[in-house]
Order: sequence, then structure tokens, then C-alpha cells
Amino acid sequence: MSEAIVVGISDYKWGRSPDVLVTHALGSCVGICLYDKQTQIGGLAHIMLPDSSMFASQGINRMKFADTAIVDLVQKIRISGADPARLTAKIAGGAQMFAVQEGSAIGAIGERNVQSVKAALRNARIPIIAEDTGLNYGRTVFFDLVSGIMKVQSLNRIFKEL
Repeated sequence: MSEAIVVGISDYKWGRSPDVLVTHALGSCVGICLYDKQTQIGGLAHIMLPDSSMFASQGINRMKFADTAIVDLVQKIRISGADPARLTAKIAGGAQMFAVQEGSAIGAIGERNVQSVKAALRNARIPIIAEDTGLNYGRTVFFDLVSGIMKVQSLNRIFKEL
């Protein structure tokens, strides 16, 4: 029987088959699923912001930022037995949930999150093999570590398997 492991906002978790990782409330946040098919070990990060460099490095929650959470999660799943050279990624979220005024300091945070996630994965040499990003609605992600399938659920939308 698989165990459901819940990943909160600005959080990441990892596990192995037959675990299922789940995260809710992906609006402008991005969920990043990392998976080693051979070992069936994977992780899921729920990042909230694109870049930690604007904040003091001491005392920050590294799980909140794309640039730090991905690096740290790769290390956690490597220690658990995954091979970073075999990792693949699937991503979801990065929606534009609210109208943005021109010149707003917040800007298109969902789009910026997606771009930062893609840059961090590129730097880690992890290919993105599936994504469901952008638009204007929230998502819940279920990541099955038996199959490596990321299931994306959204209100009043088709349930997607990627």
C-alpha cells in the first residue's frame, strides 16, 4: 500500500516506490517532480519564489526558492539512492492568478517562477519531460513513484496524467 506524502508550500519531500507525493494550491507557485526511473526514487518541491538572491542568505527557507530548493532536493534524493545523471523533471503551476498592474513590483510572478525553475533544472542538467504551466488556474499535483506519472488536478478541468 502506498503512502501519501503531503508537500506544503515552500517545502519539499522525497520518497521511493510505492509512495505518492502530493502538493495542493499551486497557483503562481511551481511544483517540481524529480524522478529516477531505475530506482523509483523521486522528490517533489513546491516553490513559491524564483530567486533567493534578493534575500539575506542566513535564515531563509531554502525550500521557498527555485534556485535553492532544486539543488537541495537533488542532494536529498541522491543520498537516498537516486542517480542525479538519471533524473528527469516534470513541472506544474506558475499560473497568473490575479490581474497585474503595469509596473507592479510583483509582476508576473508565475511566469518568473517557471523561468527560474527551468533555468535551475538546466543548470543541474535535468531534462524537463512534461509540464503543465501558466494560464490562470490553480493545480494540485500527485506524483506516483511507482510509475513516475504526475497527475494534475484542477477545478472544472480535465484530470491530466503526464
